[in-house]
Amino acid sequence: MQGIISILLMFVIFYFLLIRPQNKKEKQIRDMRANLKKGDEIITIGGIYGKIFNIHDDVLTIVVGKDNLKIKIARWAVADIVNKENKSENNASKEEEKQELLQDQKESLQKQNNKE
Repeated sequence: MQGIISILLMFVIFYFLLIRPQNKKEKQIRDMRANLKKGDEIITIGGIYGKIFNIHDDVLTIVVGKDNLKIKIARWAVADIVNKENKSENNASKEEEKQELLQDQKESLQKQNNKE
């Protein structure tokens, strides 16, 4: 019986420390990609910086470099938005995420202590 409880406890801790934060991060990335708009400055997963020129479904046309070279990329290839106004929002959301993670860890430790 003790072994089953300890295994279940490990799964609960595993969920709160690994799975839940990963799901939150994936949701934030999906939301960021869904809310892209013309004029946003972005960085791709390949490290290319550009400004969104046009959006058509899941294909973005970005302008890159001094020569205003236009490149078509997939929406999923956007790693982050580098606009200054969005940076402050991203920093605030990262701080909120840290606070939620700390709260989740405290809750899981309290549950662990209550079961013992």
